[in-house]
Amino acid sequence: MQRALTRVLLVDDHAVVRSGLRYFLDSVADIEVVGEAPNGVLALALVAELEPDVVMMDMKMPDGDGIAATRQIHQRFPHVRVLVLTSFADGGLIQQALGAGAIGYLLKDASGHDLVAAIRTACAGAPVLDAGATQALVTSFNAPPCPGEDLSEREHTVLRLMTTGLSNDQIANRLDISRNTVRHHVHNILAKLGVTNRTEAVSLAFEHNLAI
Repeated sequence: MQRALTRVLLVDDHAVVRSGLRYFLDSVADIEVVGEAPNGVLALALVAELEPDVVMMDMKMPDGDGIAATRQIHQRFPHVRVLVLTSFADGGLIQQALGAGAIGYLLKDASGHDLVAAIRTACAGAPVLDAGATQALVTSFNAPPCPGEDLSEREHTVLRLMTTGLSNDQIANRLDISRNTVRHHVHNILAKLGVTNRTEAVSLAFEHNLAI
């Protein structure tokens, strides 16, 4: 019995990667590559135009990253399955991709057999994680939390202003809040970062890129 044809859109900022994938997938009888996009912005337009079954999505691209494109595709075209294919085996990135609506996550060193199987599985609506992605995800869950992950948006803002050398009074004026409110935020920031003073908080902020 012949399989139903699966329509695939390739999204990757490297033309040679797209060409290689197209060349390989063109040899698979039940898969048709219907289009290519070099970024997430064009991918969204092509999904609307071509109505693929599966979008093979790279993660880090200029002019529209994979996470944002995946989220928009999932929201606007929930019947389209987004299957991530990337070289980044990062647990945090995998969680973001799945949270954005991706049905699967594969690394670019996946075998041709695994790639085809993943496309078919994704098209059927079942989740797909290759061994490398699964290991990265497990490692990220077992890793200790990064400092600053539990800071609120306002606390993060206050910390960023602290790194510029502003005093509590200056931060209060900048944010148009009371000095006591700033002191409360600073107290919470020190507690959440596990430090005892502003100098240690600022140092930790720079060390873990919390000041951006």
